[in-house]
Amino acid sequence: MIQYPKLEPFNFLGLEDQNYKKSRVVIFPVPYSSTTFWKSGTKEGPLAIIEASRHLELYDSELKKDPSRMGIFTLEQLEPSKNSPKETITTIKKVIREIIRDGKFPFMIGGEHSITSGAILAFYQKFSANFSILHIDAHTDSRDEYEGTKWHHACAMRRARDLGIKVTHVGIRSISEEETEYFKRKKINTIFFAPQLPVGKIISTLKKNVYLTFDLDAFDISIMPSVGSPEPGGLGWYEALHLIREVSKKRKVIGADAVELCPIPGISAPDFLAAKLIYKIIGYAI
Repeated sequence: MIQYPKLEPFNFLGLEDQNYKKSRVVIFPVPYSSTTFWKSGTKEGPLAIIEASRHLELYDSELKKDPSRMGIFTLEQLEPSKNSPKETITTIKKVIREIIRDGKFPFMIGGEHSITSGAILAFYQKFSANFSILHIDAHTDSRDEYEGTKWHHACAMRRARDLGIKVTHVGIRSISEEETEYFKRKKINTIFFAPQLPVGKIISTLKKNVYLTFDLDAFDISIMPSVGSPEPGGLGWYEALHLIREVSKKRKVIGADAVELCPIPGISAPDFLAAKLIYKIIGYAI
């Protein structure tokens, strides 16, 4: 079992009575950030989310239950490697692998999107390619290489496809020519551009087991301006929840992450949105 001290007072939801053995969900904060964003600061995202979460109501009126009662344990923040993205990803893989082995649901909060590769590699060890990735994002993150590395946040979904894992992209509204040519060459058609959100069709592209990765820039910038790479347009709050709720009904969500919150000093609403989204996903998935 992973041995981590509690992050007092930075436990997700401010839960005081944390018990790793009895918890079904493990929150894993990864404050990793490179300098390639239009706006830097995603390394501040995890603690901003955790701080905001402490002010949420635990009872979910939609689900008519308190999801926190299933047990939610918060790990200490990961100390990212200063050497390379790949080294951080390797460490993430080891931690997520232990969480999976302990029969827990891992929920990673970031930090930039490159960290998702670590979780995907851990699930690949357990499931091989017998799971899908539901990738909710403004960007396809499918470049082969960017800024001198294949482990850049712009390459995370390309690395997953290299393993033979199916990826469904939702909310896309920015794509490079290189990625467009790649999708054409590989005859990949599981890309759903905003504002189109055909929920039934999206679900039909997913396997029984699904890893959910949610880049917060998938949301419309009017409700989520605090991201490293903002794009005009995007998903609404209830629109996103409806998709996740329906996916959770028809498929088994095996793990999740929410990434790329870039807090803006003095503007706390996006931090609360991110915290609420994580709690809603936990309620739907478990």
